[in-house]
Amino acid sequence: MQARLIAFYLPQYHPIPENDEWWGKGFTEWTNVTKAKPLFSEHYQPHLPADLGFYDLRLSETRQAQADLAKEYGIYGFCYYHYWFNGKRLLERPFNDVLNSGKPDFPFCLCWANENWTRRWDGKEQNLLFKQVYSEEDDRLHMQWLAKAFSDPRYIKVDGKPLFLVYRATKLPNPKQTVKVWREEAKRLGVGEIFLCRVESFASEQENPGLIGFDASVEFQPDWTQLGLPLQKGRFWHLARKLGLAHQAYGTHNIYDYSTVVQHMLAKPNPSYQRFSCVTPSWDNTARRQAGAIIFQNSTPQVYESWLRTIVDKTLVNNYSTEKIVFINAWNEWAEGNHLEPCQKWGHAYLEATRMALRDRKTDFTTSLLRETCLK
Repeated sequence: MQARLIAFYLPQYHPIPENDEWWGKGFTEWTNVTKAKPLFSEHYQPHLPADLGFYDLRLSETRQAQADLAKEYGIYGFCYYHYWFNGKRLLERPFNDVLNSGKPDFPFCLCWANENWTRRWDGKEQNLLFKQVYSEEDDRLHMQWLAKAFSDPRYIKVDGKPLFLVYRATKLPNPKQTVKVWREEAKRLGVGEIFLCRVESFASEQENPGLIGFDASVEFQPDWTQLGLPLQKGRFWHLARKLGLAHQAYGTHNIYDYSTVVQHMLAKPNPSYQRFSCVTPSWDNTARRQAGAIIFQNSTPQVYESWLRTIVDKTLVNNYSTEKIVFINAWNEWAEGNHLEPCQKWGHAYLEATRMALRDRKTDFTTSLLRETCLK
């Protein structure tokens, strides 16, 4: 048996009228990516794409190339972020084309990013651009749209049921009622049973999903509650102050050692409910944020491979589900320094690490590689 690896997928790489209005003509995620600069010695910025270049997701050739690359290195499918606002969708073009064309022939599921749409792309969450408005009528309308995606033969299923994620289930005013409406509507539309997962993005969401009617949870990485102490409070912070940069550059950000973060994540206790685990290859969102960014320093493909291998091993012996699924955050979050797609620094190294983590399964979760790279 092999675990199914599902990578979160951001569809922000094409212009839309709303982004043109809010941030200027032609804005895409690449706008932020290319503005990033290194803030200290050995700080890896900017993250620039290699093989696929600064692509446009309106092109079918790009979407096919992504799927081919993912499949080659052991990724089972993509989890597309889905932006729904009371019947209006944003950044919908790439997934619409995937759904309507039948290409690429590559498994997928959806994650409803149900937060308000703000200037989060440039670190200004307080500026509201699109607000979520919830109602029973909208719940039914939403499921009526989702039913078409759920019925696609490529749609990923758990125990035979379409898998649907909600990024911030706690934002739903009455999650149990929403879930009830969704399940009723899915049955009425002929979809049948659906498998609902809440994403554990914040501390308040790390509880039994059954309490609000969901079937399981998906761990989000990074888990902000388990990062440990930032390096910033140590040598980086003092160096910044010494150079007079504490409030000018990286002294305003939070810097963590990637291997230490991995160690903290692996030490998390197992939940008493079904939760699909997640790993992240790296993290650095300074491309989006002038202040308050989080940087994982010293991330390498080797440490990532060890983390993923350990999580895959644990997943294969987990008795909560016959479905062995591990999420990876992310396939292409370039402005968060968080991507499996090849970059100019690492090339295919993270993809190769992903493929290697699926090979030569072992039952010893504290392998020598883990001890040497994650726990030192």
